[in-house]
Amino acid sequence: MIRSGFRVRGAAAAASAAVLATVLLGCDATGGNSPTPQGAPAARSAKPSPSPTPTWDTSPESVAAVGDSITRGFDACQVLSDCPESSWATGTDPAVNSLAVRLLGKEAAATRSWNFARTGARMSALPEQMKQAAEKSPELVTVLMGANDACRGTAAAMTSVASFRADFEDGMRALRRELPKTQVYVASIPDLTRLWSQGKGNAMAKQIWKLGICQSMLADPDALDDLAVQRRGDVHARVEAYNKVLKDVCAEDEYCRYDGGSVFGYRFGPGQLSKWDWFHPSRDGQARLAELAFTAVTAEQSPGE
Repeated sequence: MIRSGFRVRGAAAAASAAVLATVLLGCDATGGNSPTPQGAPAARSAKPSPSPTPTWDTSPESVAAVGDSITRGFDACQVLSDCPESSWATGTDPAVNSLAVRLLGKEAAATRSWNFARTGARMSALPEQMKQAAEKSPELVTVLMGANDACRGTAAAMTSVASFRADFEDGMRALRRELPKTQVYVASIPDLTRLWSQGKGNAMAKQIWKLGICQSMLADPDALDDLAVQRRGDVHARVEAYNKVLKDVCAEDEYCRYDGGSVFGYRFGPGQLSKWDWFHPSRDGQARLAELAFTAVTAEQSPGE
């Protein structure tokens, strides 16, 4: 079955459900058993028609983005400011070549892509953002959210995995109530441990982090005592747990595609980090996110399949 309103380009991979044929015993008109005549084939139940897997449209014609400061392009082009024109998802900056521009073209992206992300947002904000996105009836919604659930003042203040799951599920339900068949691309949360490892040797980065950036991971960056190591390990484990939630919940929705962990696994360096905060993606970092998203969205199969 082809999703209404979506064009199908490329080969569609349809998965057929295996059906066990049930051999029926012969019955007489009164319901008693009678033997099957010698040499006659046993009667078999009719096979139900298989339900093919919905085809993923690799060329959606409109894009809405939800998420946090990463998707708003915060600190990508000027200090302490949102820079949506440099957003990996919907930006117009040629140096970024956003997902929307790659999919729709520059002119179409200006009128058929929308950015509802909010700087500082945690997963609890997803349902409201999804409602806003649904009003535009996009063919694709991108989700990159969750870093702020792990980046708290202390590791103890991180959002619980159960609450994170409930918030993500609520967000998906909010979208599905309005748009049952809109496609959703879900990006994994970046590796915050790598963020620490890339900046801990830079004096300026460490001074900026003292202002209160992601203290659960980045506080006392030079500390290597057992408590500091345990704290960073707890944050790393929580991000991995969040990403598993994203993967599992997305897998339950036939029109959702997880990135296979590509954003989490991307080995970014100083060049992909903002020179103003050593935390948010730079324009080059935003371009790398756009590239990873485009690869996942336009693949014939979901990443990892």
